[in-house]
Amino acid sequence: MPAEWAEHERTWMAWPSSGYTLGETEELADEARKCWSDVANTIVRFEPVTILVDPSAVDEAKKWLDPKVEVLVAELDDAWMRDIGPTFVRDDKGNLAGVNWIFNGWGGQSWASWEHDSQAATTILDSIGVPRIDSPLTNEGGGIHVNGSRTVMITETVQLDPGRNPDWTKAQVEEELRRTLGIDDVIWMPRGLTRDYDEFGTRGHIDIVACFANEDTVLFHDQKNQDHPDYWISQEVRRVLKGARDAEGNKLNVISVPAPETLQDDEGWVDYSYINHYVCNGAVILCAFDDEGDKKAQKVLAKAYPGREIVLVDARPLFARGGGIHCITQQQPKA
Repeated sequence: MPAEWAEHERTWMAWPSSGYTLGETEELADEARKCWSDVANTIVRFEPVTILVDPSAVDEAKKWLDPKVEVLVAELDDAWMRDIGPTFVRDDKGNLAGVNWIFNGWGGQSWASWEHDSQAATTILDSIGVPRIDSPLTNEGGGIHVNGSRTVMITETVQLDPGRNPDWTKAQVEEELRRTLGIDDVIWMPRGLTRDYDEFGTRGHIDIVACFANEDTVLFHDQKNQDHPDYWISQEVRRVLKGARDAEGNKLNVISVPAPETLQDDEGWVDYSYINHYVCNGAVILCAFDDEGDKKAQKVLAKAYPGREIVLVDARPLFARGGGIHCITQQQPKA
């Protein structure tokens, strides 16, 4: 699996069209539409974007999307493309394939439906003529993060979730990731952030906890306020990363990305995280929270991704619905 900063052919997204993602009022629906379209319309400045849109929402989507954003009509349940789309990999000759994980609504969540979303990866791969690699592992794209050089980070509460893979061992998970992603080294995190275990959470996705910025550099979510329950999680993540090695046996360069100063919203402790950014051709699309920490994070990421424009997009509507910018995007690397 190439790293996210490898050159992209395009970005894939999905349009919010129903359920909790839109919300119960037209005001909330427009909030979601604006946020998803802001992300798509920003990325398309840097690379092509194709967005899956349910047949019921095509006309509405086109009102919000830049005309340069391509629309692929497909039935959908939800709009978290990172989790429902294919994970793209390349063979030794550079040819693309797409890993098709089993998707069951983040471990069979009671509020989730996935009849259509579980077919999204196949729909995308068929549309571009890319071979499919079927996996028996229940997993989502937000549950893995690679450095492009045979190392992956994951969490125990996702890959070993009884609602996802009740009979799998760590060794079996690692072997399947070797087969599908071509990795040699797995860094296991114990869990994700606190809010991610609430009703609309994923039960511990890695992509709001830590991410690679290059082959040997990891950025991690650093909650510095001891009143927030994520403070102790950040300490544990730092400890694990400081003791980790990449596939070459080298220590990692571990960089703190301080959490926003905002600690709570109407629902409780927030999991606002700058780690949940998206790297595209020439830019990084960074979650913003109208917070004093936004500019600080922008400076940290500018150093971590030299030569890329760091673009802030308000991600509060996404986090209110259980995800962030990384969660609604999926990169297709160049063959």
